Amino acid sequence: MAIRRRIDPDEGRNALEMWAAHSNADAAPADRSTLATAVRFTLEELASRAEGNSVEVRVPPFGVTQCIPGPRHTRGTPPNVVETSAQVWLEIVTGKTAFSAALAEGLVDASGTRADISDFVPLYTSAELEGRR
Repeated sequence: MAIRRRIDPDEGRNALEMWAAHSNADAAPADRSTLATAVRFTLEELASRAEGNSVEVRVPPFGVTQCIPGPRHTRGTPPNVVETSAQVWLEIVTGKTAFSAALAEGLVDASGTRADISDFVPLYTSAELEGRR
């Protein structure tokens, strides 16, 4: 079953490209609206590529999604949670930082036996993001 998208894919991709351009140029960070759209878009993209409900990925204050096939979680605190900041999340999904490296550096909180999302990220490479410009 396909996920219901709230972010227009073109708008989300543009926001992600804008974030990446700011990040690559060591320029001032992208504005909050761009950051929020990029995070929400990539959370939706992860849920679309790894449909399921066994892991909850949280990027406060911008969004949360459930993904990865496995036992469905319905109430209370999920047994498998990944949580990180917007900046780290976008670095992970664009391949700037490996999930395992961010986890080892304490930049990601992950709990539960299914919380390793390494097989599902990065979602985009730098070349893919630069290729559309």
